[in-house]
Amino acid sequence: MRKDILDHRGIYDAMELGLPKMILLGVQHTFAMFGATVLVPLLTGLDVGTTLLMAGVGTLLFHFLTRGKVPACLGSSFAFLGGYQIVAPMLDGRPNTEMLPYACGGVVFAGLLYLVMAALMKFFGSEKVMRFFPPVVTGPIIIAIGLILAPSAIGNCATDWPLALISLAAVLVFFIWGRGIVRLVPILLAILVSYAAAVLMGAVDFTAVREASLLGIAIHPAAFAKFDISAVITIMPIALATMMEHIGDICAISATTGVNYVEDPGFHRTMLGDGLATSLSALFGGPANTTYGENTGVLALTGVYDPRVVRLAAYFAILLSFCPKFAALIQTVPSAIIGGISFVLYGMISAVGLRNLVESKVDFSRSRNLLIAAVILVSAFGFNSIDGIQFTVSGTTVKLSGLAIAALAGIFLNAALPLRETAGEHETGE
Repeated sequence: MRKDILDHRGIYDAMELGLPKMILLGVQHTFAMFGATVLVPLLTGLDVGTTLLMAGVGTLLFHFLTRGKVPACLGSSFAFLGGYQIVAPMLDGRPNTEMLPYACGGVVFAGLLYLVMAALMKFFGSEKVMRFFPPVVTGPIIIAIGLILAPSAIGNCATDWPLALISLAAVLVFFIWGRGIVRLVPILLAILVSYAAAVLMGAVDFTAVREASLLGIAIHPAAFAKFDISAVITIMPIALATMMEHIGDICAISATTGVNYVEDPGFHRTMLGDGLATSLSALFGGPANTTYGENTGVLALTGVYDPRVVRLAAYFAILLSFCPKFAALIQTVPSAIIGGISFVLYGMISAVGLRNLVESKVDFSRSRNLLIAAVILVSAFGFNSIDGIQFTVSGTTVKLSGLAIAALAGIFLNAALPLRETAGEHETGE
């Protein structure tokens, strides 16, 4: 066990469970990231097979660059949807094949911005960087990450509440009363049970599965990235927001597992892995990649923190990218089932943020801490409700999400507000 584990009960070496259980856990992580990952290409016109392949390859690249220490799973980023919509809008529901490569070119450069940030973090050190991210900042941000995702869970549930409640109930039953392997893979089992119920209810259409081929090519040279200065200027600034979200995600994973990934392998390595995975994916015609909150929820739910389990999910994603029939089968899973599962996972992320505040003993009797948390939460939800803010700098349009604004506001207030409010208070960054 690593020295920097902070009194967390969990499984850090999944080999003690045996290979069959490890494989099931890996499949569960694949299912957790699958729904959101394939949704991005459906909304943008990008290829589903390429998206799955790049998610798997990007995850493995991330693990290689972080020395295999961080149990993070990468999948399609929703933050860049606005950029794709501007550069390559769908044409009557059909992909804009002419402009999509140029949008991918912009994402390539957005990923390269991560490398610049990683270099700065390496030069100045993560410790100095983390002075701007104490628990009073990261805790509310983690809470906001889960709650911002909550409306999408409710929206999916609303498509078929009986089915959503079946999947939600199945997760709770397997997690609370399950024993052995059942307790380790409650999400996977809940999906299987609720999917069987959906089939019996006639809520599944297998037409696309029958029409899909068994094997297919996941790489299409015609979709490879092309470069145009206008597209690059339009999409590149989005990375300013996603880098803030990356920091919040890594803090969430650290809080979940009880391992200080900020110190080892450090933000410079995680940022490098996320950025290169994004650029590599876009170069071959895939979407931007990002660390997935859904899989952080799985970590919290199962208590299995071994990065090798996540790498198994990456291998499965790569294999599935060459099977259009399976991709079609997964897409038949009703959105209500995904909503019921997400109902729990997104809540777990926010609960981890609360635990982070409690374990760090953040003193909310101090008006300084109360003010920082209040501004972060209102900024995250308030600006998210109006789709963030957009402004122009030297002819370049920059759009910041609610979460990015909240992170920037929290960082600024933490640095600007005095640590000592009264002579009797301790001087602390928390």
